[in-house]
Amino acid sequence: MFARHQLFLLPEVPLRNGRRADGMGLDAKGQVVIVEIKCSRADLLGDQKWRDYLDFCDRFYWAVPPEMDEALLAREGFEPERTGLIVADAYDAAIVRQAVSVPLAAARRKKETERLARIAMRRHTQMQDPEIAWGVEPSD
Repeated sequence: MFARHQLFLLPEVPLRNGRRADGMGLDAKGQVVIVEIKCSRADLLGDQKWRDYLDFCDRFYWAVPPEMDEALLAREGFEPERTGLIVADAYDAAIVRQAVSVPLAAARRKKETERLARIAMRRHTQMQDPEIAWGVEPSD
């Protein structure tokens, strides 16, 4: 689904505020996108940190399973006027509600794009040469 939408994500990306995005990447326009995955109603309702991700992306999506009641994410507290919604199962996914773009400042977008590129290159290098022991991925 992401490839069909020209959206390429890295999983488990550390943010500079100490949080970790479930998925973070770039779309075809160079916008930074974060996807937060929620597997259950309790997981969704218990999340008090998701707004901490908004300072690091132009667009934010929730990704939930088909059995989740989508009405939960239409509540004001989940900012449906801004956040997008992806419904996914083990076989495919669909964007049910597009995320609204809230553009990052140019300097922030540049920083986040460069960080994503470095993380991707580092992960690729480690896949090619698992003997490299570089420690933890940098968050800055």
